[in-house]
Amino acid sequence: MTKIPTVGFISLGCPKALVDSERILTQLRTEGYDISATYKDADLVIVNTCGFIDAAVAESLDSIGEALAENGKVIVTGCLGAREDEIRARHPQVLKVTGAHALEEVISSVHEHLPQRHDPFTSLVPPQGIKLTPEHYAYLKISEGCNHRCTFCIIPSMRGDLVSRPIDDVMREAERLANAGVKELLVVSQDTSAYGLDLKYQNRDWKGRLVNTRFYDLAEALGDLGIWVRMHYVYPYPHVDDVIPLMADGKILPYLDIPFQHANSRILKLMKRPAASQNNLERIKAWRATCPDITLRSTFIVGFPGETEQEFEQLLDFMSEAQLDRVGCFAYSPVKGAVANDLPDLVPEEIKQERLSLFMAHQAEISAARLQKRVGRIETVLIDEVVEEGAVARSKSDAPEIDGQVFIDGATHLKVGDFVDVELEEADDYDLWGRLI
Repeated sequence: MTKIPTVGFISLGCPKALVDSERILTQLRTEGYDISATYKDADLVIVNTCGFIDAAVAESLDSIGEALAENGKVIVTGCLGAREDEIRARHPQVLKVTGAHALEEVISSVHEHLPQRHDPFTSLVPPQGIKLTPEHYAYLKISEGCNHRCTFCIIPSMRGDLVSRPIDDVMREAERLANAGVKELLVVSQDTSAYGLDLKYQNRDWKGRLVNTRFYDLAEALGDLGIWVRMHYVYPYPHVDDVIPLMADGKILPYLDIPFQHANSRILKLMKRPAASQNNLERIKAWRATCPDITLRSTFIVGFPGETEQEFEQLLDFMSEAQLDRVGCFAYSPVKGAVANDLPDLVPEEIKQERLSLFMAHQAEISAARLQKRVGRIETVLIDEVVEEGAVARSKSDAPEIDGQVFIDGATHLKVGDFVDVELEEADDYDLWGRLI
């Protein structure tokens, strides 16, 4: 019997890259290729890279090297692929290098180096495609690229300007996922709230009615699927306010991932980020007035070039007043090709790390206090894992991988993907414990 051509796959980076990996894998399975989890069983290996920060670049280059050493035939794709010279200088043996969201190029290279030798119709692919996430949740990527030019970021140089998917295309994929048993959709892109701008918000037919390719209309349509819908990477445009009532009405999850990055207006200007901290504080207050249960997640950068001690203290003051629920923070790291690299007054590494520690300790106190207020409440949670001690779940306030968890001791009879109600009994800085109702 002829051996089925088999491809190994390494997926690095953010959820947007994960969706790219899923699309490549889906196409390969559609064409009859097998997928291997080991180097030795693969005929070649695809490495989907990340190139956002230096640590990610190093991880990507190391992964390419490992795949070459263990297998020998490697195709490289993803964000780091925009720096082909750098990849080939380190690993000249790679078969092909493509940039991000380059499905056709990757598949074409697989065809060239590992021709298909059997009938693709003998391989069955589930209607939702190949997913690298658990069966009960999935990432839904609605666009590629970004029109902004934040000085610390090189995403536009790797992924280009904003390119939105028409809303009917997005909704067909969302419906397939829901019909396949997905309980939660995590909407991702580089700039989710700019969705449809490049298409001039064109309307499309969906279920017999015209809907606009626009952030609000997408949220409303996804809300009709009857599953959890979580919004990520939302740039703080004014029209984001319009979506908050949908959260209050239970159409989509009351959760907003909105990267403020800093609170000082001078630093925000150096970053080429919008808004001032006072404007953001006023909007946060208005969002909570409309939807009291809203969870606000954000990310920040400390130690940005030129950041003074006073400006860092202003950031801490903003955190105290904003009382955000979930927060990530990074010490500024130079990224090859970023405009911010040329800014003066670099902050010494020791001070950056000190500010990072102070920031996270400050936010941990805020997080602990906010979680403590939820103790005694009854909330619906989604089961992610069942272990010997019980079940591990997430509430509406928790995105997978980046937020907290809800632990239910002794609930070993539950199944992954179950929705259950729990009474929250304990909390620490980031996680909750509850009992089944």
